[in-house]
Amino acid sequence: MSMELANIPWNLVIPIIIFQVILQVASLISLVRSDGVQRGNKIMWAMIIILLSMMGPVLYWTLGREVR
Repeated sequence: MSMELANIPWNLVIPIIIFQVILQVASLISLVRSDGVQRGNKIMWAMIIILLSMMGPVLYWTLGREVR
């Protein structure tokens, strides 16, 4: 069941990849600029944002980000 790259619907995949990268970059910028986080520390949240692709930034924005 190998899938050829030619069969991938790139017009659907590229926007998802771009959205993911923007979400990760925005989350990392927010993390660096913040004074602190609610749960854990900044290094832990940076690893979560980077390693968990789409879920990492969502978790950061909902659970980790310190509300001002």
